Amino acid sequence: MFPGGPLPLRIFEPRYLDMISRCMKSDTPFGVLLIRHGEEAGQASTFDVGTLAQISDWYQGSDGLLGVTAMGEQRFRLLSSERQHDGLNIGEIDLIPPEADMALPDEYGAMPHILGNVLDDLGRLYESLERHFDDAVWVTYRFVEILPIDLEQKQECLESSDTCARLELVHELLDSVRGP
Repeated sequence: MFPGGPLPLRIFEPRYLDMISRCMKSDTPFGVLLIRHGEEAGQASTFDVGTLAQISDWYQGSDGLLGVTAMGEQRFRLLSSERQHDGLNIGEIDLIPPEADMALPDEYGAMPHILGNVLDDLGRLYESLERHFDDAVWVTYRFVEILPIDLEQKQECLESSDTCARLELVHELLDSVRGP
């Protein structure tokens, strides 16, 4: 999950139902971290950098499950964590300052058009997303979250505050898809 991006979730485990309920009542975000080793339902270790997620919408599915859409807010670094008796991991975090907006360099001028078409094709999840096609930070975050690259590479991009390096990575990935 990246700042400014959506995350759809289907919630059924009691620990997460309780967490979502607390977050909604107090209008507070929850943290999203990628698992490094282990399983989500058991013991797991996570990466240290993640994104705060603010619940923006919810619904009761026809299957009885709770559907939630959360929006990525600020990146954070996990300082310490503990596993509660119900299996929910909680922790102390330090907020990572947001990257400053950066004008999209001219050599990447085709990216907003490509991204706009892709986001339009992705449907409902992205249709109401506020779009910032002139901001290289926002453009690279959206591309990295939707491109089919491995999770470790996405994590590296989340941990990095180097917008220019992300721009080059996205440019190379788009070129590889288009071919020579």
